[in-house]
Amino acid sequence: MKTLSVVEADLAWDSDNVVLRGVSVEARPGEILAITGTSGAGKTTLLSAMSGLLSPASGRVLVDGEQLADRDHAVKLGVVLIPQDNGLAAILTAAENISVAVIATGGTAAEARRRTAEALEPLGLSGQANQLIEELSGGQQQRTAIARGLALQGDVLLADEITSELDAANRQRVMELLRAEAERGAAVVFATHDPEAAAACDRELHLGDGEATWARA
Repeated sequence: MKTLSVVEADLAWDSDNVVLRGVSVEARPGEILAITGTSGAGKTTLLSAMSGLLSPASGRVLVDGEQLADRDHAVKLGVVLIPQDNGLAAILTAAENISVAVIATGGTAAEARRRTAEALEPLGLSGQANQLIEELSGGQQQRTAIARGLALQGDVLLADEITSELDAANRQRVMELLRAEAERGAAVVFATHDPEAAAACDRELHLGDGEATWARA
């Protein structure tokens, strides 16, 4: 499995608006790293850099020492992102959204069917497998996006506020699934504003006032 490192990075969406300065953090195999902070503190910005969606204004993002070039490069290196907005195709079913992603990352059709079923079941979505995304509730869509991310079985799993629309029971189940990913050997990064969820992680990096500080290292 792989280690993802952010090294002395300034992160900005444009040259006049630096969101985070001098961030250095390492996501290690077998651990869950919590990224916390208030809304607008830069959690999504940091995960965007980690996933190859945003190039640092300065500094580097590395996967096992190899510098990320862009999102396609990150995918090839096994970096999976579960975005806050779920990123699902509304015209596809829940199962199709997952299967297409598995096949796009090199899985066979048979593997896609198996992994899709295995990912939907623990999230309570087996009965919704053949429903269109637009027919699902917000919470069901969020769980489908989580199932898709888990089905990809990446070396690095980035999860951006993925429990925001879930009830307590489903939040707990998602935390158990993230822990299982870490136990599988993945490096898991979980951006959250939920103190209880953050406390269940191994380490916590807090964002505020444009800087990153360790709450628990």
